[in-house]
Amino acid sequence: MAVRASSRPAHPLFRDEHEQLREAIAAWAGDRLVPHIEEWERRAEFPAEVFTELGELGWLGLQYPEAYGGQGGDFAANLVLCEELSRCGAESVSTAVAVHTAMAGPPILRFGTEEQRQRHLPELLAGRRIAAIAISEPGGGSDVAGIRTSARRGGGGWVLNGGKTFITNGARAGLILVIARTGQRDDGRPLFSLFLVEGDTPGLTRGPKLEKLGRHASDTCELFFDSVQLPEDALLGEEGRGFHQIMWELEAERIMSAATSVALGRHALDLAVEYVRGRRQFGAPLADKQAIRHELATRAARLAAARDLVHGTAWRFQRDRAGADEISMAKLFAAEALGEVADYALQLHGGYGYMREYPIGRVWIEARAKRITAGTDEIQREIIARHLLGPIHVVEGARP
Repeated sequence: MAVRASSRPAHPLFRDEHEQLREAIAAWAGDRLVPHIEEWERRAEFPAEVFTELGELGWLGLQYPEAYGGQGGDFAANLVLCEELSRCGAESVSTAVAVHTAMAGPPILRFGTEEQRQRHLPELLAGRRIAAIAISEPGGGSDVAGIRTSARRGGGGWVLNGGKTFITNGARAGLILVIARTGQRDDGRPLFSLFLVEGDTPGLTRGPKLEKLGRHASDTCELFFDSVQLPEDALLGEEGRGFHQIMWELEAERIMSAATSVALGRHALDLAVEYVRGRRQFGAPLADKQAIRHELATRAARLAAARDLVHGTAWRFQRDRAGADEISMAKLFAAEALGEVADYALQLHGGYGYMREYPIGRVWIEARAKRITAGTDEIQREIIARHLLGPIHVVEGARP
């Protein structure tokens, strides 16, 4: 199936240069990624050269200043990159690139010292080094406040101990952004800090690649820190401010997840449309059946609504005007819209949808992951509810 760039949204988030970039990325992805997606998924890895190619094209540095090897663009430019990688069905590549450019890199730019930026960003933006971000822990999941990995001062720097799981790019990351406990407040609540850990640091070990239901070509593993000695300048930002810094990072991550959900939903819709046009049942193409046409129309409308919600939220985020509840609404709605269109698209394929040779099955699996990664549906609903109703107050002796 030919790869088409997403149709131009009527939204001020995107300018002409964004749409020119969108066309270029779609053309590159159709030539460089699409012919190999199934092979890479079977092999459970895509070549590291994809990162260096993206770096040479300047696309890993779209939202970074030129002083560090970037293109001097904005958040919307990086959004276009990840949208188009998902739009062509290369969700493993889109996920890995989003972690690298939109999750691990921005905290270095925002919170790092000039020396840290100059040391790390040029390598990352050129694709010569791959980045990962380590938040989730075994038994922790979305409970960021429950993180147990710790760092204490010692040996002229920091000593890091603990473990992380579900780490995208973890198997080959040369730089890992790690959040760890570094103390506690007077009221006993923990304090967290962020650290930059080089991939070859002694005491850092990596578990085998985790076997996932989907995104096989995107490496995911556990990381273990056994008395890892870090220099003083491994601390990123202000000591004890790591929780607030990672919450800022998660906002961008959730917008990116929402945007790629919509893009992957358009891919699922394209697959469904192509299939029902060509598949004949009861003497006519499936596309001639009114019930099918109307169901597809409903899902297209829902995706369009999700797209406008996401792009509107991204526009406000880029101007520091988006609230956490708005971001959670966009993430939640987009993931659910994707799930609906992917599920119906597979249903339309009938038995063929369950066969590996048809890409819709892989899209269906990826759609399910979107409701978990970057914060589950339940986390998003709780954030929205707390903005609506305020914090939860537990009254002793009260009955439900």
